[in-house]
Amino acid sequence: MGYAGKTVERYFDAWTAKDFETARSLLHDDLSFTGPIEKLDNADALMESVKGLSQIVTGADRRGVIEQGEQVCVIYDLHTVPVPTAPVAEWYTVRGGKIASVQAFFDARPFAAMFERPES
Repeated sequence: MGYAGKTVERYFDAWTAKDFETARSLLHDDLSFTGPIEKLDNADALMESVKGLSQIVTGADRRGVIEQGEQVCVIYDLHTVPVPTAPVAEWYTVRGGKIASVQAFFDARPFAAMFERPES
């Protein structure tokens, strides 16, 4: 596996182990994140989101990693308290040894209730 795949694997291993300092060190400050629930435009915002998610994560089983140059796809099963198993695919772009962008693909419907805001 090349440097891009190794960088993404280090990030995946760090955030799933709740090692947020290591995870953050692998992200470009101006990282962009797009997923079915939110869009973020910097690494600190992503880390806040990951920290929140980690409160309900019970595990993550990596199914595979596909690498093509600086593009890396990780497919895994995310295990959480409200959703026992949610298959996830994440598409990463690595630039200069750090992650520059992430696009996440998963069925957000089981998680939607957690993100609903009460009407005022």
